[in-house]
Amino acid sequence: MTAQSPVSPDTPSLDPEDAKLLTLARGARGRAGAAEGAAVRDTDGRTYAAASVALPSLRLTAVQAAVATAVASAADELEAVVLVSGAPSVDDIDEASRAVARDLGAPLLILAAPDGSVVGTTAP
Repeated sequence: MTAQSPVSPDTPSLDPEDAKLLTLARGARGRAGAAEGAAVRDTDGRTYAAASVALPSLRLTAVQAAVATAVASAADELEAVVLVSGAPSVDDIDEASRAVARDLGAPLLILAAPDGSVVGTTAP
C-alpha cells in the first residue's frame, strides 16, 4: 500500500523547493500546536520556519514570526512564503502576513491546508 499525496489533480503542484517550505511550515505548526505555521526562503536559498505566537503580551502571525527569524539572520529579500492555515482561500490570509511578505519583496505567497494540500497561491 502506498501513501497518497494530499495534493489532488486540481491542486497547484509545487516545485521541490516550495514543497520543502510546505514540509517545514507543517512541522513548525505541528510542533507548536499552533493555529498556523509558515516557512520562507530567502534569495540565498536559506529557509526559516515558525508558528504563530499567541501570548498575553505578544501576538505574531506565523508569517510574521518566520520573517522575523529570517531578518534576524540577515535576510533582506524573500523568494517564497508558504503559510499552513485553516483559511479556506487565499482571500482569507490576514493583511499582517501579506504586509510582512511584501516588506521583503516576496513575489509569491502559497496557502496550504493543515493536511498539506495547496489551497492556492497569490501575490502578497
